[in-house]
Amino acid sequence: MTTKAPAATPATDVVRRGLRDFYEDPGVPVASGVARSLRQARMLAAALGPATAGTRTVLDIGCGDGSAAATAAPLLAGHRLVGVDWSQDALRRAHAHVPYAIRGELTDGGLPFRTASADAVLFSEVIEHLVDPDSALDEIRRVLRPGGHLMLSTPNLAAWYNRALLLAGVQPVFSEVSLRAIHGRPGKEVVGHLRLYTARALREFVTASGFEVERLRGAPFHGVPRPLRALDRLACAVPSASSILLLHARRT
Repeated sequence: MTTKAPAATPATDVVRRGLRDFYEDPGVPVASGVARSLRQARMLAAALGPATAGTRTVLDIGCGDGSAAATAAPLLAGHRLVGVDWSQDALRRAHAHVPYAIRGELTDGGLPFRTASADAVLFSEVIEHLVDPDSALDEIRRVLRPGGHLMLSTPNLAAWYNRALLLAGVQPVFSEVSLRAIHGRPGKEVVGHLRLYTARALREFVTASGFEVERLRGAPFHGVPRPLRALDRLACAVPSASSILLLHARRT
């Protein structure tokens, strides 16, 4: 899911059209790892509490194919889960996993929800794809009620293996210098990452956007080679070195 600035220049219009075409390509991955989705869903379920205390509205913004929402659904039983994406291709796939999947954009007023109408937002593996993350968090803050929960996940620029790769002069994993091919780093799959965060940068950015950070945890990355997966799981104990950052914040 991408966003646009309020007053776009011709150059940014070209960039946006290129990204839209990229994400409407059925060959571009729109799903994330199950381990990350489960950890994030457990954090949200603990924050919301059981539905017997009241049904909550949870928006999965940038839902992709709906697989993350499907993983979270059993842990959020009784709550209302709504998938949101601007990619028509992603929404077609999401309908198989999410009861409600609707089109929306992370622009000023681009989400089709009233102000302060949502209790929680899942924002999984989206922020690293955005041209304008500031406007995206402004829009998420608008639709969240005061005290509402933001569950954000994103790859960690300072993951334990990226630190070693940088020392060796190799492009970090998760970073991309082209939308056509991978250059200078391990891997072959282009997914359209535009921005990467360290744990410290993510905390500061979310706080500056009008949220109070409650917790930051780590999660493993499904793309780590099998011989290194045990080490990747161990690294989750130190979020600043983990593969994936899981952040829980509340709207102030």
